[in-house]
Amino acid sequence: MKTGIKTADEYLDGLPEDVQVTLEKLRRSIRAAAPKAEEIIRYGIVVFRQGDWLVGFGAFKNHCGFYVMSNSVLKRFEKEVAGYEKATGTIRFPLDKALPAALVKSIVKARMEENEAARVLKEAKASAKKRTAKTSARKKGAKAQK
Repeated sequence: MKTGIKTADEYLDGLPEDVQVTLEKLRRSIRAAAPKAEEIIRYGIVVFRQGDWLVGFGAFKNHCGFYVMSNSVLKRFEKEVAGYEKATGTIRFPLDKALPAALVKSIVKARMEENEAARVLKEAKASAKKRTAKTSARKKGAKAQK
């Protein structure tokens, strides 16, 4: 892959035509599930972000990679991805054969749900921390007045 690539289109344009077709199908499936997601280039691959990282894809000499970016989500789809080579948070598939669109959409939606749950939990923890700090400050203020 060439350096200095800034967009997904530039990334795809630099690939052989059969690989472009495969990854463009994957891209469309991701977009269908997450139409508001932003495409960026990170770590030499195309990454989709909607609030937080969702998924990504990249092309390599002997395969394409679909980066689920979550082992727990990948485990949820264990049966569906049984025929593919896998690595940590990643599904590897042939250069000339895209993953099934329905599977990709389901995985992307699961990642969006996972990210939303993490966001809600983070906000709840932050809110609880603020309440604890306010309560602690009130108690200190009450002790100081005595």
